[in-house]
Amino acid sequence: MSEQEKAPPGIDPRTPSVARMYDYYLGGKDNFASDRESAERIIKIFPQAKEVARENRAFLGRAVRLLAELGIRQFIDIGTGLPTRENVHQVALETAPGSRVVYVDNDPIVLVHARALLADNPRTIVIDGDLRDPKAIMEHPEVRAHIDVDEPYAVILCAIVHFVEDDDEATGIVSYLRDDIPPGGALVLSHGFHGDLGDSTMAEAREVYARTKGTLKLRDRTKIGEYFSGLDLVEPGLVHVQAWRPEYPVTVDPGASGGLGGVGLVPRRP
Repeated sequence: MSEQEKAPPGIDPRTPSVARMYDYYLGGKDNFASDRESAERIIKIFPQAKEVARENRAFLGRAVRLLAELGIRQFIDIGTGLPTRENVHQVALETAPGSRVVYVDNDPIVLVHARALLADNPRTIVIDGDLRDPKAIMEHPEVRAHIDVDEPYAVILCAIVHFVEDDDEATGIVSYLRDDIPPGGALVLSHGFHGDLGDSTMAEAREVYARTKGTLKLRDRTKIGEYFSGLDLVEPGLVHVQAWRPEYPVTVDPGASGGLGGVGLVPRRP
């Protein structure tokens, strides 16, 4: 995508986007020069950025596949990002053909691409929604028509909560979504982990993401773990995303910066 190409209404190609930067990390082409420039600055600061993005995507696929195998048939993916390989609906429907998926994002380019991709798929819908207003997402009429909220469903928050800077706000958002999930449902969450990154490095990364009109807040293992409060963490618990049920054995330094991920199940009533 180039600045000469027509951007959707409301899009300024000179302002980088979190979703399009992530698309660039994954090797996609739905990004502008401003996105590539910002992403390359992050890669200079954090050389593992592309690898972490790919591993996060692979973690998402493995988590959805496991939950579908466990019987969950409804998925709400908030902050879905631009379509790529092994999207939630593809993994879920391959494993359990009756699954239903809701994609939620507020990036206009994400919405255009996702709606075009899924126009003929009645099992999947795309809505315009903001993580900072979880009530509006869960009470959206299209969500209510597509998802039976009295039956188990999974909320997916992959690589999105770290864009909410205030700790109390982030906790409140996750708690609102988590606490409404019925027994047998699940929370899938991954989050940037500062690990061994120094304060100056994190400050540089925040400065880059500030250009997206957003922010970036990497958190420690304890804080990320609190998002799963009251849930039964699936083995191996909260770990680096590449170490969560990998296809092949991996060795990861627990203190290394990167992304932590986990899957928590809502306990069923006795």
